[in-house]
Amino acid sequence: MKTTDFVVTLFHGKANPNEVTVASVMGLNAIKQGHTATIILMVTAVELGQPNATEGMDIGAPFPAVTGTLEKFIELGGQVCICRACLLHNGFKEDQMDPRFVLIDAPDVVTLLMSAKGSLQIS
Repeated sequence: MKTTDFVVTLFHGKANPNEVTVASVMGLNAIKQGHTATIILMVTAVELGQPNATEGMDIGAPFPAVTGTLEKFIELGGQVCICRACLLHNGFKEDQMDPRFVLIDAPDVVTLLMSAKGSLQIS
């Protein structure tokens, strides 16, 4: 895990595509502005840590599809972190998650948020 300038904390998963879309768009825009950025998947958002979990998630104009936005975010250096306790609580196993994503614990969440210059909580 690396600390970044901007942190988006996402608490919603597939059942709330609007929130997932905003999280990915804001994370990508932070990177496009020259900042480093992290998206933290917490609570039910941990389901998005599975490979291809955002496939087909598209709320329509003016927003782009989540999969493309998230892939661009990662391609440009964005970091996606998954709350390990949330993952386990929701019945997932670590090996089910995308290997590009970083598993983190509660102290790491605090470190990321306290080290960031800005953050966005989507709950």
